Amino acid sequence: MSLATRNGTGSVDAPVTPPKVVRQRRVRPGLLGLAVLLIALGGLGAAFAVTSVRATGSYLAVARPVEVGRQISAADLVTVQVAGGQGLRPVPAGRLDEVVGRRAAVALVPGTLLTLAQITDDPLLGPGQQQIALGLKTAQVPARQLHPGDKVLLVSTPDDNADGNAAAPGTRFSAIVIDMVSPANDDKVLYLALPVRDVPAVVALAAQERIAVVLTEAA
Repeated sequence: MSLATRNGTGSVDAPVTPPKVVRQRRVRPGLLGLAVLLIALGGLGAAFAVTSVRATGSYLAVARPVEVGRQISAADLVTVQVAGGQGLRPVPAGRLDEVVGRRAAVALVPGTLLTLAQITDDPLLGPGQQQIALGLKTAQVPARQLHPGDKVLLVSTPDDNADGNAAAPGTRFSAIVIDMVSPANDDKVLYLALPVRDVPAVVALAAQERIAVVLTEAA
């Protein structure tokens, strides 16, 4: 390449600066995969956050202890706000009317969410059973409080005026507690479910005050 001088003396050969070559950065496949993974995880996190917010709702929780077999009242429950509660399958607060009056299938603990698996429509009095009531003195009850679903044994006690028709001492009858109440006189009334075949004998023993109650299994 020739360049002309200012005084016109002629051209002078000058070195030519070669053009700069810009290197293209090489993209590493590993870094590209990591970037794609981070973007995907970010999208999943955002989707999870949106889903959790949408799942927030009002559900029923247990406010006070409810024994097995007890009918559930509105006072036993409280409404709580739970995020993501759909995965836990709790009962929505709007179904309160469907729950009240049903029985607890398991013992309900305060502070826990209520689920449909914990309640039932099944009566404690099963097929082939009848209900009787026993009036007992406090000292005759085997526990301070018997609960629905407790299993008891009714044992006949000796009869001083026994005759040939009286049940022999030590005769046993299996029963299930339906309820127990305490009247004003501090005695106990125990409601029991018994097989139909045992009802006449137990009623006769109760009339003679010849029954001892033994708790065999707590609900």
